[in-house]
Amino acid sequence: MTERVIPLADHRYLASLPAIPAILAAPTGVLLDRLQRPLHDLRISVTDRCNFRCSYCMPKEIFDKQYGFLPQSSLLSFEEIARLAALFVAHGVRKIRLTGGEPLLRRDLERLVALLAELRTAFGDPLDLTLTTNGSILAKKAESLKRAGLGRITVSLDALDDRIFRRMNDADFPVAEVLAGIDAAERAGLGPIKVNMVVKRGTNDQEIVPMARHFRGRNVALRFIEYMDVGETNGWRMDDVLPSAEVIARLGEAFALEPVPVTTVGETAERWRYAEAGVAGEIGTISSVTKAFCHDCNRARLSTEGKLFLCLFASRGHDLRGLLRGGASDAEIAAAIGLVWQGRDDRYSELRGQGVAAGTGERRVEMHYIGG
Repeated sequence: MTERVIPLADHRYLASLPAIPAILAAPTGVLLDRLQRPLHDLRISVTDRCNFRCSYCMPKEIFDKQYGFLPQSSLLSFEEIARLAALFVAHGVRKIRLTGGEPLLRRDLERLVALLAELRTAFGDPLDLTLTTNGSILAKKAESLKRAGLGRITVSLDALDDRIFRRMNDADFPVAEVLAGIDAAERAGLGPIKVNMVVKRGTNDQEIVPMARHFRGRNVALRFIEYMDVGETNGWRMDDVLPSAEVIARLGEAFALEPVPVTTVGETAERWRYAEAGVAGEIGTISSVTKAFCHDCNRARLSTEGKLFLCLFASRGHDLRGLLRGGASDAEIAAAIGLVWQGRDDRYSELRGQGVAAGTGERRVEMHYIGG
């Protein structure tokens, strides 16, 4: 008898096999958790690997050449991802974001995009299908991603100054190539483009106004994200957080801005537009540290090897791959997903903001593993 070898990497985060209810309730397109938050947004990590070593996500001293990334056999196949995605869509998911790691490192990703682009929401509408990338190989991929059916793109860019950017990505990667990727995505029609800048006090906060000036006048939504305490490896300290209120104060000294009303429940960004008539572009802030938005969070996250996480700050996942490869039917898996979401009461950032210990004492999941 041949022994089955299970890679140790599979056990890096705690996970349990979801229970399959005795009565298999069919998805209705509306699924609410304990706090009455609907399931609308699914973020799917397609790889735990990245070619950058940003200190706030994958610091080089930990994620070095000896680090044990997931073996290929552990990763969900594109067909498995599409099968699970269809079940989430039946429960009410309207938006799917592909993440990583760096998702464009996953070979033939366009094939997955094409599979997901065929899905329709519970009400018959096309999905909002998007992808977050560090932009390093976007110039080569933009056209093929658009042809495959990708709707929009989000690019992580933490500085325009090449010296600062190379220091932050810690891979000596030039900012010019990321900017070329953004230009290529714009030409391909992957818009409106979002550009995300993680702001770390004393590291890149001097880049706030230059970033806004660079993208002002373009159909680009620039998002400034507070440095978050995700995972256990980035050495997070509150002293490193530059509150979004200060970001907007700095921008207000350089540009005339006016607030944009909230248009979507669960939207994470507070938004501003330029007050001058006819000037394109948008500014946004994501304030998960100083102004938590847990109360209407509608996002689920699927890890590279099929673990469902209900919060970016979670410690435990739910092993959907175990159901897939264990022979469970679509009806059984859909019912199990419904039961998991209905039991959800996660609100880590909100509790942290109230001074309540929100953690379990267990190791929190790393951002590169389930995406931001």
